[in-house]
Amino acid sequence: MDFFVFISEQWLLVSLLVILLYAFALNERRNAGIPASVHEVTRLINSQGARVLDVRDRGDYDAGHIVDALHIPHGEVAGRLNELASMKDKPLIVADKMGQHAGAVGRVLKREGFSVRRLQGGMTEWSTQNLPLVKS
Repeated sequence: MDFFVFISEQWLLVSLLVILLYAFALNERRNAGIPASVHEVTRLINSQGARVLDVRDRGDYDAGHIVDALHIPHGEVAGRLNELASMKDKPLIVADKMGQHAGAVGRVLKREGFSVRRLQGGMTEWSTQNLPLVKS
């Protein structure tokens, strides 16, 4: 009950806190790369020559991945940035299983000057939409 009293008495501070939390979350989301739907990803690949970086484990990648996707597991991206240097001039789409690692990888890539997009819903969404996969 004291919680509601505090909120009613300090509504201005609580409102400011909510606004700051929202701004922080929005900023973190942008720093990790803008989310892109599966349809937007196919458009970027076809029209702008975007490349897909698949950051899943080897077993998941071998079970099915987007055509011409480059595979670097999420834990190795920071150490293998030299392999991506030639891709700085085109959009780079980070794809993981469900979106859990794409944000961290996106932040690393954006700091290095890449144009980063994150596959919204990850490869799970790609598969759900029955889009083509290649098996290794």
